[in-house]
Amino acid sequence: MADTDQEQELVFDKKNLYKEKTYTDLKTGSIKQLTPVKADGSKDESRTPMFMGQTQMMSPSGPLPIQCMIEAKNLEEAADKFPEAINATVERIIEEAKNARQEEASRIVVPGQDAGSKIIT
Repeated sequence: MADTDQEQELVFDKKNLYKEKTYTDLKTGSIKQLTPVKADGSKDESRTPMFMGQTQMMSPSGPLPIQCMIEAKNLEEAADKFPEAINATVERIIEEAKNARQEEASRIVVPGQDAGSKIIT
């Protein structure tokens, strides 16, 4: 039996529901339109729709899924902003990978110590 401190109660947030529609050009990627809805399934006019861009980028390890939020008021605007949003996300991922690589390379292992627990950063 699991320890009660580690158990998590799953609660579905009925005040934060979205209806999801996916649009694709069958070449570049897809755009998900997330329309806010109420618990009864009707459209929630008090919240604005959101758009999420999705594509894949080839890496030495294979395809890498890329997704990002697109600031847009409608599908046409989201499609226009798709390349810029994806490119910004790819640049951020590359920068984070470079920083992680630099951070890992700058670690110093103290000789004669257990390397797993005595790393100085």
